[in-house]
Amino acid sequence: MLLASSAAWFEASLAAARSAVNVREYLQAFHAADSALTLCTRNAIASTATGVIAAQAAAREPTQWKLEAVFEGAATTPVAQWPGSLRPPQCLIEEWRLAGRQDARAYLLTARGFGNNRDSQVWLQMQLVVDGDKVERHWRRVAARPF
Repeated sequence: MLLASSAAWFEASLAAARSAVNVREYLQAFHAADSALTLCTRNAIASTATGVIAAQAAAREPTQWKLEAVFEGAATTPVAQWPGSLRPPQCLIEEWRLAGRQDARAYLLTARGFGNNRDSQVWLQMQLVVDGDKVERHWRRVAARPF
């Protein structure tokens, strides 16, 4: 009975340790992606967005961020290195021409942050519309990795 109880407690402590590591990896990747998204948003608002993927007027948002080749090729790394991460966070800025608002500049910003391994990734997005002095931000988390 004592052996079975010890084995159960040992398994429970291993599960708790794995859970703690997973939470740490997620938070590491989330903060890396959030910082990259913030820096890319500042660049887009200041009109210094380099590497912007241009687009035509469309009713739907850009979808180039879902392609691995486009994301790996055109994404910027606003931070050279993120402490404890496998890779530095990346950010992709896609221009978005809104059909109903010709004077506004719109962007879809997608950021990807990494944890300590390749499987621990967090994807965040910001829909950004700059219309004169007015700036609209719509933040969201991408639920599943596109590739």
